Amino acid sequence: MSSKKGTGSVSGNKDSISKRLGVKRYAGEKVTIGNILVRQKGNKFYAGVGTKQGNDFTIFSMTEGKVEFKKKLGKKQICVV
Repeated sequence: MSSKKGTGSVSGNKDSISKRLGVKRYAGEKVTIGNILVRQKGNKFYAGVGTKQGNDFTIFSMTEGKVEFKKKLGKKQICVV
């Protein structure tokens, strides 16, 4: 007989809490000041006209208007016009 108890797969089967990242407002949607447009880790999207970027790379609107996605120099930008 074995002197050690067999370990099951349960001990390493824990999953992390999802961070709810991604695009929150899509192109053409109306936004107000302070609305979060994208939650991201790193710069997948860059802040354009009418938007700013927070310390955690969250992009939010600074003006009221409609959301636009553009490409500038090969980088995806989010603007509020």
